[in-house]
Amino acid sequence: MEPRMNNLGQPVGHSMEGWQAASKPPLTPIDGRLCRLEPTRMDHAADLFSAYSEDNENYNWTYLPYGPFDSENALRSWMEVACFGADPLFHTVIDKASGKAVGVATYLRIEPAAGVIEVGHINFSPLMQRTAMATEAMFLMMRRVFKELGYRRYEWKCDNLNAPSKRAAERLGFRFEGIFRQATLYKNRNRDTAWYAIIDQEWPALEQAFNAWLDVDNFDESGQQKARLGELKAKFGAAE
Repeated sequence: MEPRMNNLGQPVGHSMEGWQAASKPPLTPIDGRLCRLEPTRMDHAADLFSAYSEDNENYNWTYLPYGPFDSENALRSWMEVACFGADPLFHTVIDKASGKAVGVATYLRIEPAAGVIEVGHINFSPLMQRTAMATEAMFLMMRRVFKELGYRRYEWKCDNLNAPSKRAAERLGFRFEGIFRQATLYKNRNRDTAWYAIIDQEWPALEQAFNAWLDVDNFDESGQQKARLGELKAKFGAAE
């Protein structure tokens, strides 16, 4: 989009006259075919500790500023401090097949007036990694942001050395925007932060691609995908 010019001949951003602030995320579940996201509660702790214990090498915790936790009580103590505020707003992923909590993700840096919100603190246990449920969970959070709450921009940030997170962001349709060098530090080490985002103009094509990928007819009897998400993104015009 070409910038507008003001009365001094200077380029300025397109008009946002009539813009209405987005809504804050509600404390209500988000329901899908494979999973349900619920605002995190303490009674999720036992399932989460059990699910995270499947990660024998504690690989999941490498790029998070907390954890691993060596007991359920330690996890509960951290949850009491971290998981029950308004920002970040933690959600627990419930596997609808088992009824068990298998991971968490949050909304954070929530700015309704600007229409900007971030997804983060993503910690999917081995029980949901590389499954359709993991993709659906991210889609459900994305759909709420754009379709229900009216946000303009959805951000994803991660340690620039976290290759799996960067691949996941790109697969899900987030566009790489740059690296903030020495953005923070955690666990006594530096973090250069990679920034990704989806904006509202990109959402309609992404929604079509996700709906097509998650459709039950896109999976064979063994649960293997027929069409890849990348193929469907291209089909519906969601830019890589």
